Amino acid sequence: MTEMAGRKPKHFLWEVEGRIVKVRLDRPERKNPLTFDSYAELRDTFRDLVYADDVDAVVFLSNGGNFCSGGDVHDIIGPLVKMDMKQLLAFTRMTGDFVKAMLNCGKPIIAAVDGVAVGAGAIIAMSSDIRIATPEAKTAFLFTRVGLAGCDMGACAILPRIIGQGRAAELLYTGRTMTAAEGERWGFYNRLVDAAALEADALDMAARIVSGPTFAHGITKTQLNQEWSMGLDQAIEAEAQAQAICMQTRDFERAYNAFVAKEKPVFEGD
Repeated sequence: MTEMAGRKPKHFLWEVEGRIVKVRLDRPERKNPLTFDSYAELRDTFRDLVYADDVDAVVFLSNGGNFCSGGDVHDIIGPLVKMDMKQLLAFTRMTGDFVKAMLNCGKPIIAAVDGVAVGAGAIIAMSSDIRIATPEAKTAFLFTRVGLAGCDMGACAILPRIIGQGRAAELLYTGRTMTAAEGERWGFYNRLVDAAALEADALDMAARIVSGPTFAHGITKTQLNQEWSMGLDQAIEAEAQAQAICMQTRDFERAYNAFVAKEKPVFEGD
């Protein structure tokens, strides 16, 4: 297993608090854009989370009043226009691998969005399990505004499943900003909270998740993602197998014993 508490990334902030890790992009003066290096380090870090035994949830936080302004214009977009097809495909696969790492890390991820979450920033929020935002949050899948398709980093697969095909199509074709109110009404954001309460609210949600059966939460995340491509019969069978695995855990037994004793169960993740 991997210990994540002592990790010291070079390109973003990383803080483990209890069994919750707080992640922040760290270029607030530019609204926290991504670079080639931060993309790669985030991908590798979320891949390692699969094996972490000291982290049970991730909170992706805003920094300096903004979440993420997407790929840095000078550090990413400028170099991209000079690359050949092989180099470009290596880059787009790498960014897609970051999303895959988020989906497959086995830990619930909460995005706490303030200010701008655009381009890849919107993708990070979209790829999280739970999204909380401030009323000032502005979210845009603005790839078409820089001459690209809206189908970036899984947007055409994931976004319609969250907000519906028609709404997703509008955002991906136009690149327009989705307001926080729209995001909440459409189901992209679970709820809106004031900026002063955003971090505490997200951490409270993470703490409630971490207090539950964390091994089973990992199974839930896996099934939420894998069942996208399953038929109904396959999904029901997959859940039968998954639940049978969870019934072998000590947390399941702890819950039963607590119920019999009329006590609140204390889960330990095994």
